[in-house]
Amino acid sequence: MILTGRLTRDPEVRYSDNGHTVARFAIAVDRRFKKENEQTADFINTVAFGKTAEFIEKYFYRGSKIVIEGRIQTGSYTNQESQKVYTTDVVVEQVEFGESKNPDSSANEARPSPSSAIGDGFMKIPDGVEDEGLPFN
Repeated sequence: MILTGRLTRDPEVRYSDNGHTVARFAIAVDRRFKKENEQTADFINTVAFGKTAEFIEKYFYRGSKIVIEGRIQTGSYTNQESQKVYTTDVVVEQVEFGESKNPDSSANEARPSPSSAIGDGFMKIPDGVEDEGLPFN
């Protein structure tokens, strides 16, 4: 399955004694169709392991938009009140950024402003740039 959503909290990351990394987090996935007086998103519990978990820990935080590819895994356990609890998680197999960096980020300083766009929606090529290397003419 492929899901796109925003993290509802920072990933909870744990390291085992034998060097395994596990990241648990939930993402809010907007529903395509909304009915009156009904929630507009589903909150999906996810778990990632190993390098994927470390990547998520390093680059994602509460509110980050994320795209995950994974599989559904069900399980159960008995809680302290001796009741059986059933779980459903998405096990993350691949992850991608759901959006580019924050617009306030310094990485976007080189991005031309909309005022430099020509009236037809295309940007003017800056002086000194050779058009031989451009993918179009």
